[in-house]
Amino acid sequence: MAIEDIQGFITELEKHGELKRVKTEVDSDLEIAEILRREMYSNGPAILFENVKGYDMPVLGNAFGSMKRLEIGLEMTDFTEIGKRIADMTKMDMPSGLLNKIKKLPELSKMTASFPKLETSGPVTEISSKDATFDNIPILKSWPDDAGRFITLGLVATKHPKTGVRNLGVYRMQIVDKTHALMHWQKHKRGAHHSDISKDMGEKIPTAIIIGGDPATIFSSIAPVPEGLDKYLFAGITRKEGIKTVKCKTIDLDVPANAEIVLEGYVDPADIRDEGPFGDHTGYYTPVEPYPTFTLTGIMRRKNPVYVTTVVGKPILEDAYIGKVIERSFLPLIQMFHPEVVDFSMPAAGWFQGFAIMSIKKRYPGQAKKVMMGLWGMGQLSLTKMFVVVDEDINVHDINDVIWAITTRADPARDTTIINNTPTDTLDPASPLVNLGSKMGIDATQKTKEEGYEREIQKTVKVDDKTKNLVDSKWSNYGL
Repeated sequence: MAIEDIQGFITELEKHGELKRVKTEVDSDLEIAEILRREMYSNGPAILFENVKGYDMPVLGNAFGSMKRLEIGLEMTDFTEIGKRIADMTKMDMPSGLLNKIKKLPELSKMTASFPKLETSGPVTEISSKDATFDNIPILKSWPDDAGRFITLGLVATKHPKTGVRNLGVYRMQIVDKTHALMHWQKHKRGAHHSDISKDMGEKIPTAIIIGGDPATIFSSIAPVPEGLDKYLFAGITRKEGIKTVKCKTIDLDVPANAEIVLEGYVDPADIRDEGPFGDHTGYYTPVEPYPTFTLTGIMRRKNPVYVTTVVGKPILEDAYIGKVIERSFLPLIQMFHPEVVDFSMPAAGWFQGFAIMSIKKRYPGQAKKVMMGLWGMGQLSLTKMFVVVDEDINVHDINDVIWAITTRADPARDTTIINNTPTDTLDPASPLVNLGSKMGIDATQKTKEEGYEREIQKTVKVDDKTKNLVDSKWSNYGL
């Protein structure tokens, strides 16, 4: 059985020694965030704050702040399994004829088992009210110059106004008053796309903010899944079991039945207000910018919910570990379109969109640039600022190995590609304009004569097998 909710996740974390409870009274205004940052930077445990000043609701933080905790939550150690499942589904031929359908039943049942299941009620429907307010929720203020309190790990649910395909995204929300918040969905995100379609139709977009849920659904909300893939289905693929959903009370949306809290409402694309500043995962405050307003119309929650949050800032914090799982899980999908890719890495210090490294099995001249251009055309990778491509003998997860490849196999003038006037991450503090800047690609593969390398290719130093085997066999005798 997959972990069903945050309460079950807390139990599992505690069982594995990965969670500590804080019973001392703490303040949601700056204090909790500073405690969490200190624990994150020192590789500390998940923390459940049980005594939050002014609230009767505990706060859970740093729940996903290590690979071990993500392995516990997603119940796997090889995260490439997620991408492999999606790749397998896309390759599956639909059978024709009764006999072929019978033969395919085991594969088809795996697919249907991942679909969400609508229920009439669930834990999150224990209490519901149209008289809703943000004031009863211990929403954090994280940094001293933040514009106020921000929801940072709310799963924002919308659906495509025309196709009905459901999306979950994690976009920060600045609390304005009891019933209004500002929705920071960046231009390139799917929630913003849904909002733009609604705006063109002259409509407001129904939106639900989900706090908590099972770890697979939380991960799925953050993951940049292929366009057109329903996020609820992706959550089921991740956990190998479809999630249970319930209908909202005041808007036409389905939400996870096992959530802690669901904040129902709508985003009005015509109601634009100044949002920010906010201390973000780049390590900088993002400046004040205009974003649309969310209006709260109702709430569903458990009788005793846990408020789940995260804190961002200069890497490496909790979001870096989630980013590493995204990197691993999407490698098989990258390889579907670019089979020469051997491995892929997005170093945590590069805050997801800043920097990526890929190794390839090179077969022809110019192949490294072909891979760069292809990846810059794939979904959220289009926002990645810098790519480095290396040969398959380089470990993309060892930055020293990568630097060695760059300095021994790349010539700055020949192997650096600069592309101007391209989309950039909204949060990039270096881009000359918001959402528009440049890209850099470094081809750190070994060059060939066809690529203009006229010198003799120098041989890399390697130990011979005879010496290696001799030292291996005598190692225990050396006393080292």
